[in-house]
Amino acid sequence: MPDVKSLPELLGSASETEIDGFLASLGDQTLMALPFLFEFWALPHQREPVGAWASWVIMGGRGAGKTRAGAEWVRQQVEGAASIDAGACRRVALIGETLDQVREVMVFGESGIMACSPPDRKPEWQAARRVLVWPNGAEAWAMSASSPEALRGPQFDCAWADELGKWRRGRDTWDMLQFALRLGDAPKTLVTTTPRNIGVLKEILEAADTVVTHAPTEANRANLAPGFLKKVYADYSGSRLGQQELDGKMLEDVEGALWSLECLDAVRRPEAPELDRIVVAVDPPASSKSTADACGIVVAGLQQIGEGPQDWRAWVLEDASVRGASPAQWAGRVVDAARSWQADRVVAEVNQGGDMVETVLRQQDPLLSYRGVHASRGKAVRAEPVAALYEQGRVFHLPSLRELEAQMGEMTIVGFEGKGSPDRVDALVWALTDLMIEPAATFRRPQIRRL
Repeated sequence: MPDVKSLPELLGSASETEIDGFLASLGDQTLMALPFLFEFWALPHQREPVGAWASWVIMGGRGAGKTRAGAEWVRQQVEGAASIDAGACRRVALIGETLDQVREVMVFGESGIMACSPPDRKPEWQAARRVLVWPNGAEAWAMSASSPEALRGPQFDCAWADELGKWRRGRDTWDMLQFALRLGDAPKTLVTTTPRNIGVLKEILEAADTVVTHAPTEANRANLAPGFLKKVYADYSGSRLGQQELDGKMLEDVEGALWSLECLDAVRRPEAPELDRIVVAVDPPASSKSTADACGIVVAGLQQIGEGPQDWRAWVLEDASVRGASPAQWAGRVVDAARSWQADRVVAEVNQGGDMVETVLRQQDPLLSYRGVHASRGKAVRAEPVAALYEQGRVFHLPSLRELEAQMGEMTIVGFEGKGSPDRVDALVWALTDLMIEPAATFRRPQIRRL
């Protein structure tokens, strides 16, 4: 029998014949039980650390196996030797960014609790209560990090906190959880997260009673599609986004960055209000090669809550940027975004392509409302007034803008510190310039005639 710790790696690199031979050597009962024996499959960073600890943080890249480790740890806490025997814990808090995330990822996801549980130990999901109930009576309550006050009242003897780095109200939720962990002799919390530079996560990591395991995405390569690994490492290796999302590293602010990570965390909102004007901004690439810069495509809208520019608010709605696309393909992406959001105008930088930019867009939609803009100043100089809008609290982001936000964190007062060109940031700057900067410069307040 090979070393248990190396078995996943060995099977991941073995031939089909070798795998078939290994499985054929096992008895029927062993084969049936094998998928549910996580101690047999777990990678080093997925194994619970020994010793006394209050918080265990698994920090890793996307696909590193954090969710599977969390689901299996919960099973380990609540299950006894037999299906109806009591385990070490009886009341578990399952906390995610939203209730939907708890249900779809932590409970019913491909690596969630239900998928990891053998038939005789599978818990029942009571949707009305938002509670998992095991055959032995143990319960796991689904809780949202967006509603920390819901943690007042319930009490638990362990908790699984997933993607804490994304929680909008992370500090409040974590504090309320500590007061709720009051059952048992030594309540424990497992935190599974991609690292984000937020205060509450950094404090948890620095606590004396916290233990940390860490792994990049590649550590779980035996369970990931080879095509996925090849693509994401080709596209993001060496970039700051890659360091965070693939290597699982905690990033700090770039010196002189126009947008801090704290600023970007603060501007996210779950949904946008009704908007008065919407634009799609485009930063066309110089080439359609797969190694070329992306075509930056950003959708943003304007909310007018008062008469003057100081009362305008901008909402960044979508990053539809695309890499390695032909002019016809990226133009189609622009037109699709404009139609989807019912945009009032498409704004495109024409320094690279000149009249060609308008031509390819109008081939997709002859009636497109279009405006070409020329860049006469450097990228950082153009970005500074837009960064000031963020400092004033006048710009908000919808979720799922991570690649755009990663580029924003690398734009400094002296230029872009990242890999390639800040194509997404350029599109963002053109969008907010069209929506807020230029209109504010020409705005004239109504004159009050005095008698």
